Amino acid sequence: MKTILNIVIKEFLQLKRDPILLRLVFLAPILQLLLFGYAANMDLNTVHTAIWDQDRTLDSRDLIERFQESGYFEIDRYADNYKQITNDINKGKVLCAIIIPHDFEKDIKTNHPAPLQAIFDGSDGNKTSIALGYIQGIAVNYANNILLKSSDKTGRKISIAGSIQPEIRVWYNPDLKTRVFMVPSIMGLILLITTIILMSMAIVKEREIGTLEQLIVTPIKPYQLILGKLIPFVILGFVDILLVQTVMVFWFGIAIRGSFFFLLFASFLFVLSTLGIGLFLSTISKTQQQAMMVAQFGIMMPFIYLSGFAFPIENMPKFFQYITYLIPLRYYITILRAVILKGAPFSDLIPETLILLIMGVLILFASARRFKKRLS
Repeated sequence: MKTILNIVIKEFLQLKRDPILLRLVFLAPILQLLLFGYAANMDLNTVHTAIWDQDRTLDSRDLIERFQESGYFEIDRYADNYKQITNDINKGKVLCAIIIPHDFEKDIKTNHPAPLQAIFDGSDGNKTSIALGYIQGIAVNYANNILLKSSDKTGRKISIAGSIQPEIRVWYNPDLKTRVFMVPSIMGLILLITTIILMSMAIVKEREIGTLEQLIVTPIKPYQLILGKLIPFVILGFVDILLVQTVMVFWFGIAIRGSFFFLLFASFLFVLSTLGIGLFLSTISKTQQQAMMVAQFGIMMPFIYLSGFAFPIENMPKFFQYITYLIPLRYYITILRAVILKGAPFSDLIPETLILLIMGVLILFASARRFKKRLS
């Protein structure tokens, strides 16, 4: 035990002598969380819009005011023809164009359907679908108000949308902010990056400068060396977790609804997998640059794309959906979002927790065996 403790102390002393790595450990996670928290935002708060009002009546101006008052639409141009609209969309100046045709007010007054044309730049499907939803909502509300006004004048009672009156309740993320959905999973991403890269580079660095060979010829047993290397990065991983959670709660205002201790336990299981992967990378890499490249392109990018971090797994082709079952980050992100946002208890997440445990033990054991053989 004393031997393992001495190795752990040696690792922390090496970290202390490397100011760049020290900043990477403590400052990079917070910086990454802030950048991802603000940059990884798929909300659409401003829709740059062109308006061509062919009717130029009181009702058409009233409809335009509805778009402005919504807070989402910023009218950049009042066009006079299709050519102006086409140029603005082609140059990316506006996302959509709303065209109010002739006789718009006349059709409303005579109780005829009043058409409304909307042209979108569909190169970004996500933005287009969100903007389309905004327009449909405003148009439906405007039509309902017209019906209500008509009923007031005629004295007849009109039931809007038949007899169905939906009452919508949104749980866990009432404002539907992307940030609330993304920030908890960013904690898993940061833990993945920190532990894998630091673990693999630390061992490869010792091999480069020759100190690993000096450790091998000492009476230190392989398991003692492995544990002495792993324990410091487990500690650093938990320090990063606490830092990130502090920023998440007090900066972004996202409270942890579930058990904090279960979250730490799940994080420990995930760290077993990431440290095992980092240990494996150290056995196949000869230089720190090589370890960094393999970690980034061989491990982290597939994990990010296939874990459900940014892209829904159910939207992927079946082949890739099956591959996601082999990625520990998938299960850890599921636990993070369920515990932090929904307050899910351990009993609801037993399958994901068991899979993380099995994966962590197997990956770490296999990597330790390979590392032990390289030492021999």
